[in-house]
Amino acid sequence: MCNHGCGQAFAHLRTVVRIDILSAVPRLLDSWFNESILERAQKKGLAEVHVHDLRDWSTDKHRRLDDYPFGGGAGMVMTVEPIHRAIAELKAQRDYGEVIYLCPDGQLLDQPMANELSLKGNLILLCGHYKGVDERVREHLITREVSIGDYVLSGGELAAAVVSDAVIRLLPGVLGDETSALSDSFQDGLVSPPDYTRPAEYQGWKVPDVLLSGHQANIDAWRHQQALERTRQRRPGLLGEAGVQDQ
Repeated sequence: MCNHGCGQAFAHLRTVVRIDILSAVPRLLDSWFNESILERAQKKGLAEVHVHDLRDWSTDKHRRLDDYPFGGGAGMVMTVEPIHRAIAELKAQRDYGEVIYLCPDGQLLDQPMANELSLKGNLILLCGHYKGVDERVREHLITREVSIGDYVLSGGELAAAVVSDAVIRLLPGVLGDETSALSDSFQDGLVSPPDYTRPAEYQGWKVPDVLLSGHQANIDAWRHQQALERTRQRRPGLLGEAGVQDQ
């Protein structure tokens, strides 16, 4: 998918972060990586995203990836062979920090995990499909299992896109403002404070005076208090995780 000169990394980066996504329906991901920030990250040479069709590693004459589960039951299961062949071929070409399976019962994606993954280097993301994958894939080939929420999707493609987005936007040089990602919700264990832009007044709706004061210390204090209050109202469970006492 990356055809924007991704091999040319900025001089201050050691390597380009590469994400390989293994999918039974790769076309679902076409638009996600060819627009906006993720496209610009690839054009800048900061990231590579390669979406692979798992059927290319199938030895079945009909390129099937699934079969009936042993023991009976509803649904089909992704077979181990094409997944193993795909992962083995990719790993023979380069090192990977993680081989991730996107599944409903994985570890829930959060900002600390995204931060960690952004430092891992190359990643393989395996998208589940049908009823899931043969358990031997999870036992022998996967290093981490990740979920984006307690619900079931038709496949892991949306989850792979979410993980990729959360990771790539953290890479140095991807966002226009290097400090932008550091002020996002959850980076400090709190949700973000409210933001305003011009005009300062619209239909009688006014921007808080402190933001127009030019007094940075007061602005920072106001933002922190607003972040605390919003977290207390909307995500109170985060306060304990961030070591903040609810007052």
